[in-house]
Amino acid sequence: MLHYAVVFLVIALIAALFGFGGIAAGAVGIAKILFFVFVIMAVVTFVLGLLKKG
Repeated sequence: MLHYAVVFLVIALIAALFGFGGIAAGAVGIAKILFFVFVIMAVVTFVLGLLKKG
C-alpha cells in the first residue's frame, strides 16, 4: 500500500511539473489517503503483534 502512495505522489509531482493542477491535486489526495491507511494498518498490526506475544 505504501508503494501505491509513492506512485501517486510521483504522478502528482510529474503532473504539477507539466502544469496539470487538477490531476496533481487529485493524485496528492489519493496519496495522502493511502499513506494514512498504511500507517493505521501498520499500527494495528504492531499492536496485535505485541498482544499476541504477551
